[in-house]
Amino acid sequence: MTSSATQGIKTVLHPVSDLASAKAVYTALLGVAPQTDESYYVGFEAAGQHIGLVPNGGQQGMSSPVVYWHVPDIEAKLAEVTAAGATVKEPAHDVGGGRLVAAFTDLDGNVLGLLQDR
Repeated sequence: MTSSATQGIKTVLHPVSDLASAKAVYTALLGVAPQTDESYYVGFEAAGQHIGLVPNGGQQGMSSPVVYWHVPDIEAKLAEVTAAGATVKEPAHDVGGGRLVAAFTDLDGNVLGLLQDR
């Protein structure tokens, strides 16, 4: 079996229905102000992790938080997990700043993300 090791879970995105209220709760929880604070996304850097709030994430198919495994080669890892039985939910695409993301579902329908920084 070929394998490209992951670099761990460093990013977790949470779907939220009320961005302002969620921002207050996560600011209190994490003890830091958001690093990114936009109407379409609020992101925190805390303890080596990125915590993101996605407004109306439920409308984008996010029914629960999605963890993103950081990988050195997103296409290779996506090929590995699909060969093992996963289903691509969101193909790899650039979200700005050279960051690529993709999402897939495991055999039980859990959504998992992949993230590669170039």
